[in-house]
Amino acid sequence: MTLALGIDPGTATTGYGFVRLMPDGELVAVSFGIISTDKDESPSARLEKIFDELNKLIKKHKPETAAVEKLFFARNVTTGIAVGQARGVVLLALQKAGIESFEYTPLEVKQAVAGYGGADKKQVQEMVRALLQLDKIPKPDDAADALAIAITHLNTKRY
Repeated sequence: MTLALGIDPGTATTGYGFVRLMPDGELVAVSFGIISTDKDESPSARLEKIFDELNKLIKKHKPETAAVEKLFFARNVTTGIAVGQARGVVLLALQKAGIESFEYTPLEVKQAVAGYGGADKKQVQEMVRALLQLDKIPKPDDAADALAIAITHLNTKRY
């Protein structure tokens, strides 16, 4: 029974999702949500909050493995830099916790979860709901994305 942590990094909102792969191949959502930061805080204070909150989640759930969404381009350079900073903090927290991390592009996640690299956000979210046998699509979107990243990782690595 492998527990994977999926992370959708962002400075304003970092999504997280813990998914357990059961011996029979069933995927179970253990916990999911977001880490939010206040836009009025300094960039360093926002990054510190992401780091601290992620560390609390790691200590609580003790995942064996983790996956982070890979930033492969950004239309807005400022947004790309901020996401890159959040990714760095996330990768550092995982490294310090001794958790090997893997990275997947949005295209890889769409292909793994929805079976089609051109799937839209709603299609991926509906597949996350179905694969995890949830009553409704996980909210907010960042948490659903993080669960999709964890599912991608568990299905890609075949634990």
